[in-house]
This record gives sequence, C-alpha cells and structure tokens, in this order.
Amino acid sequence: MSENEILAIFEQTHALLQNDHFIYTSGKHGSSYLNKDAIYPHTAAISELCAEIARQVGEATARRVSEASPRPNVEVVVGPALGGIVLSQWVAHHLSGLLGREVLGVYTEKTPENGQRFIRGYDALVAGKNVLVVEDVMTTGGSIRKVVDAVVAAGGTVVQAFALVNRNPTEVTSAVVGAPLSALVELPMEAFKPAACVLCVKRVPINTKIGKGKELDVGK
Repeated sequence: MSENEILAIFEQTHALLQNDHFIYTSGKHGSSYLNKDAIYPHTAAISELCAEIARQVGEATARRVSEASPRPNVEVVVGPALGGIVLSQWVAHHLSGLLGREVLGVYTEKTPENGQRFIRGYDALVAGKNVLVVEDVMTTGGSIRKVVDAVVAAGGTVVQAFALVNRNPTEVTSAVVGAPLSALVELPMEAFKPAACVLCVKRVPINTKIGKGKELDVGK
C-alpha cells in the first residue's frame, strides 16, 4: 500500500481531521488531529492496515532468511492497552498467515506509576521470545518506549517497533524508542504552545469534541 492509500483509509473513517483548532494530549494546539479511536470500530479498515504492517515485517523476515542474517524472526506481537490490543491481535493474525506458523498477540497495561507492564501472565509468553512492538500514533515515542522496556524486563527481545503513524519523525527515532523503528506513515503535524498558538491569535474556535479540548468548560 502507498502512503496515499493509507491516508485515504484514515480520511474515510474520519480519523484524520484537518483545518480546525485542536488541543493535543501534550497541551499544545494545532490545526490537524489524528483521532485513532475513530478507526478502531471499522474492523475491515484496521485489519487492512495491520495486514500491511504484517506484510512489511514479513518481507523483512524473508530477506533476513535469504541473506542468512542472524537477526531473529517475530514470535510475539505486543501492544499497549487499549488500542494496542486491537493492533497486536490483528498484526499477529496476519503474520501467522504470512509466516505459516503461530505468532502470539498480547498486550501490556498501564501501571499506577504510568508505566507499562504485563499483568495477566503474558510475561511468560514473552520471556525468551523475539517480539514486535506495535503502537497506533507516536508523538513523543514515550508510550511505545515503555512497552519496549516492559518486554525487555520480561526477558523478551524486541526485534522491531512499528506504528501506524509517526507524527514526529525527526524526533521519534529508533534511538528514542529503543528498537529498530518503522511506521506506515510519517505525518508531521505542527504543534504550538498555547501562548504562541497562531490559531488562538486568529480566534479560531477550539474543537471541544475531539482531543483535550473536551476538557474545556464551554459554558464559561
């Protein structure tokens, strides 16, 4: 799939929103928003995107085999709850078909300290295994790095990290994530600190239905 085809899926499912005034999780403002929650109800769409991740990972696996590379194959796919559960399951499903063997799909969960860990016995499935970590949207790389660290802590080896979208490709890199990093789409989105937001200067109304703008008291 081309990047245009992938972006078309986001647009068709109303996951990619543009020409508005959004507040991101970081507190910064911007005119574009990738609403990852909008795509998950569309099972055919998310399956197609995960199949593309599996295809790219599978092709890399085939190349390593043909080149007699020592780099290991994926045995388990791990994503962070909640959205990463869907991704880990679909990617593992498609990888199993491509590789002709079972690839497990499990997930980590948030800790009270805002970390990520395995708390359902999945650490035993990850220990000693070669792991693909998946994420939906990366902005800082912090969330996916926590999953990578959780896999390492459980005794697994992260052979690759893969996201649907990397919103900040100049800063979110393999070094930041702690594993070889790929994304279906690199989609830089401009973000302004509230005090320097050009949208605020132009008095563009903040979208209070999407993102952190929902926290605003629109009655004031």
